[in-house]
This record gives sequence, structure tokens and C-alpha cells, in this order.
Amino acid sequence: MNITLYTVGKIKENFYRQAIEEYTKRLGRYCRLRIVEVADEKTPDHASPAVEAQIRQKEGERLLKQIKDGTYLVALAIEGKKMDSIAFAEKIQQLGLHGTSEIGFVIGGSLGLSDSVLSRADMKLSFSDLTFPHQLMRVILLEQIYRAYRIISNEPYHK
Repeated sequence: MNITLYTVGKIKENFYRQAIEEYTKRLGRYCRLRIVEVADEKTPDHASPAVEAQIRQKEGERLLKQIKDGTYLVALAIEGKKMDSIAFAEKIQQLGLHGTSEIGFVIGGSLGLSDSVLSRADMKLSFSDLTFPHQLMRVILLEQIYRAYRIISNEPYHK
């Protein structure tokens, strides 16, 4: 299985980079993982809703240019479906069993995802009603993908 994380912005803090490297290494035995970063837009203080929408649209266009045709795309969005780790693992396993070879997860920037990216998504997934920094969300997502593969493989870890 090929898994790609499509993300807005670069990881700035070293501790996030270290965690991402660790989960990337752990996932190497289960899947081929790629992380694609696109540039983020600077958001002025007190930006109007129209300016925020323009920023999301620009970031969204950059993301959509990177996403391959045929990718099953999961958009991380607060309004998405919530599932526990076992259901998440079952979803990944079912996609593989039904011939999906490429799963993409898309994480927006500080303002979220554009409507065009959300429309392209095959599934919207929510990890919580809480808002997380997009850099931390990468770590959380990678940990959950790793947990899913451990569950699929009936290996200890997830309890």
C-alpha cells in the first residue's frame, strides 16, 4: 500500500520532526509512505473572511496539483466522520482488499482546507471536535496509521 500525506507548510519544530521520522521508520515495514509539503500562505492579522477564503483556495490549488488521479483521498476535517482506531484500521484494510493501492491524507494549513479539496475527498475524517496545530496533526495521523497497521497485523501495541 502507498500512503501519502499531503500537507500545507513545513515542520518548524525539531521535536515534531523527530516524531515524524520515528513513525516514518516504523511504518516502513507496512507501507510506502511519502509526505508532500506545499507552501503555506501568510495570513495577515485580523484577515477578513474573504481573505481567509482566498488563502485556503491558493493552498488548496497547490495541494490538488500534487494529488495523483486514482488516489483515495481522506481529508482531515473537524466536520468529518469520527471513528475509533479499530474502525480506522478496518477502513485501511478494506481499501487494500478492494484494490486501492494509493491512500492520501490531506491536512490543511492554519485556516483549514478549501472547498475544492473537500470536494475532491472521498472521505472526510475527524480526529476530534478539538482543533490541533497542523504540525501536531501530522504526528497524530502517523501514529494512528502505525496503530492501524499493528491492529491489521494482529500485533501488540494498540491497547
